[in-house]
Amino acid sequence: MPDLNLPNARPRFASLGVLFLLVTSIGWGFNWPVTKLLLTEWPPLTGRGAAGVIGGSVLCGLALARGESLRVPAGQWRRLIVLALLNVFGWMALMSLALLWLPAGEAAVIAYTMPIWAAVLAWRILGETLSLRRIVAMLMAFAGIAALLAGDGVHVTPEKLLGLVMAITGAFGFAGGTVLGKKYPLQMPLLASAGWQIVLGSFPVLLVGLAWETLHPQQLTIVGWSAFAYIGLIGFCLAYVCWFAALKLLPASVAAIGTMAVPVIGVVGASFMLHEPLGIVQIAALSFTLAGVALATKG
Repeated sequence: MPDLNLPNARPRFASLGVLFLLVTSIGWGFNWPVTKLLLTEWPPLTGRGAAGVIGGSVLCGLALARGESLRVPAGQWRRLIVLALLNVFGWMALMSLALLWLPAGEAAVIAYTMPIWAAVLAWRILGETLSLRRIVAMLMAFAGIAALLAGDGVHVTPEKLLGLVMAITGAFGFAGGTVLGKKYPLQMPLLASAGWQIVLGSFPVLLVGLAWETLHPQQLTIVGWSAFAYIGLIGFCLAYVCWFAALKLLPASVAAIGTMAVPVIGVVGASFMLHEPLGIVQIAALSFTLAGVALATKG
């Protein structure tokens, strides 16, 4: 592996990190409207939990095919379980339930308050500098998603309030997982690490779903199966691997701010796939958000 201390190494690795971040944002962005489609045919916890277990198992299989070991090093189990709970279990379970009460676009926007929590935690825990550029970038991106959320007026009902609380709680947990993963990295190959986290985080969600929900496989259509395949193979396999790779190459706060492109893609995807609103106000807010993301990941 090239030495990151060489003069030209850091810019090259930073560019690769941004590329991984872009793939993550696209995969997770479309995951929001696809999950909304999934919930029309699958119970939320069973559907997402099963997709995660299968997706994580695929990653573990790929790791073995590449000759990588799935053995968890001594002293790493507690770290692995904590990261799996924050990065996968809490995020997935809470966001799946939030989608029962929130439109996909709104849920995506609210969830990606995560970079704010991550930037503050990275400053306090990792000692990352909150430079003026990062602060401006974060404010631009957050102002964009706030305008996006308020574009057609926000009507808070008791049901939507429950979805809001779940989305924000999941966002804060994921921010904690992002920062702790940077401070206490797993000493494992990337595919094995991602596979273990996804399986460990998804399996409890699946168990709870099987215990409390009812699935009718005979009623599933091509839409339901396609949404399930996308979430398992793209939302979990591809996007999570790229996210963990980006986190290795970029500061935690920069990586987190970069994910603010996810609600942009989620809102646009929800407009085309679910016919949710996308007018002039939303487009202007999306552009402002993307400008903030571009500023955060620049240079």
